[in-house]
Amino acid sequence: MKEITPQILKERMDGVGAPVLIDVREPWEYEICHIAGSHSLPMRQIPQRYSEIDTARDVVVICHHGVRSAQVASFLAQQGMENIVNLAGGIDAWAKEVDESMPVY
Repeated sequence: MKEITPQILKERMDGVGAPVLIDVREPWEYEICHIAGSHSLPMRQIPQRYSEIDTARDVVVICHHGVRSAQVASFLAQQGMENIVNLAGGIDAWAKEVDESMPVY
């Protein structure tokens, strides 16, 4: 499975062809903090709703520390989706390495 660091994701978000960001945390987690422009799609809903994901661009899957998102990324790849990437370290790493003003939990 492919992974992306928070710093590289930030660079890609600022450039042309920014990836689709899918946040698989629970809604209460998403409310605490999230990356601007990300789409909330809780992990438990992925099997029923993964066809809603725009795969015309790279898709970066996000969770708290990168474990749930890795599982979702693996599932999506098994469904035949390409260009699926896991955010290494999750939103926690993003908050610590890219956006230190972001609340952590």
